[in-house]
Amino acid sequence: MMSSTKNVLANDVEIKGSIKFSHDLIIDGKIDGEVQSDGSLTVGENAHIKGEVKTRTVTIFGKIEGNVTVQERCELKSNAVMVGDIAAGTLAIEEGATFMGQSLVGKRAEQAKSSAPKP
Repeated sequence: MMSSTKNVLANDVEIKGSIKFSHDLIIDGKIDGEVQSDGSLTVGENAHIKGEVKTRTVTIFGKIEGNVTVQERCELKSNAVMVGDIAAGTLAIEEGATFMGQSLVGKRAEQAKSSAPKP
């Protein structure tokens, strides 16, 4: 039987360094470093991430300080605090969320962020 398990980093977890995962991850603790995945990330309401986030999708309930690059959907919930730039396929920001930075949204956001324009 295949079950889609969600990995959880609880709110008493603190990590300094990079995290890589492949499916779904819920972070509710403190991360100081890069988070990378081709899966989906949920940033819990107690979470505080300082560093770059590169995932397929991200849902933010907590705080991120750093640039976020997602291939598909980036969602900021009402209590989210996002300080940094966002590059995403689609971006949804709920009323009450805090976002300080620039956003690059659309199908070409990923390519534009990762490659310099050719002369």
